[in-house]
Amino acid sequence: MAFKERSLLTLLGSMFRHSPAPRVDDIHALKDIHLSIGPGERVGLLGHNGAGKSTFLKTVAGLYPISGGTRRVTGEIRSLFDLSLGFEPDATGRENILYRGLLLGQTPAFMRARQDEIVAFADLGEFIDYPIRTYSAGMQVRLAFAISTLVGGDILLLDEVIGAGDANFMAKAKRRIAQLIERAEILILASHDFNALNSLCQRGLVFHHGTIVFDGPIAAAVHEHKKISGVAM
Repeated sequence: MAFKERSLLTLLGSMFRHSPAPRVDDIHALKDIHLSIGPGERVGLLGHNGAGKSTFLKTVAGLYPISGGTRRVTGEIRSLFDLSLGFEPDATGRENILYRGLLLGQTPAFMRARQDEIVAFADLGEFIDYPIRTYSAGMQVRLAFAISTLVGGDILLLDEVIGAGDANFMAKAKRRIAQLIERAEILILASHDFNALNSLCQRGLVFHHGTIVFDGPIAAAVHEHKKISGVAM
């Protein structure tokens, strides 16, 4: 499968060009993936950068379409990646709480009722009434994290663990993630942190160039990933 234009902007641009735009072919980031994950499972995803871990998570979340086969998910998904997605730069932090809540499927009444809790957790002070474009990257992540973790889901998807903020915020973030994991029916965690994977997961999937080359106990998966990557054991 191939396509010529990646966006409306490039399509309009091509109307004013005399030479044809370069052809862009589909990239098959995942190939021959066959597996099922059931209630109660805690699954870790391992692999080198570009191996397909994040693509797999976003496919499960429904953010990426599949070109073949079947994707079936039963339950409500809560994903923690692309934390700044859905922010309106010129709107205030307070306004963005509402906007992002709507993207997460929450009602305006629910978000307004939890607004003070979100502001307190993000610890932004008076900056909550400033435009998002004035925030540092760390401030944006703190606000997005506070909103996104307000409610849990049956299926929790994590791409690495939160890594922005001072020690106090990191401690709060880890406690909240632990609570989300405790409540979730299924956890799928992509990480390079072997300690986190071993402590949180029981099953491991090792990705290599878009395919799953190992599916088994997490300790064995870590061993297999190290062997493939040439990491000293």
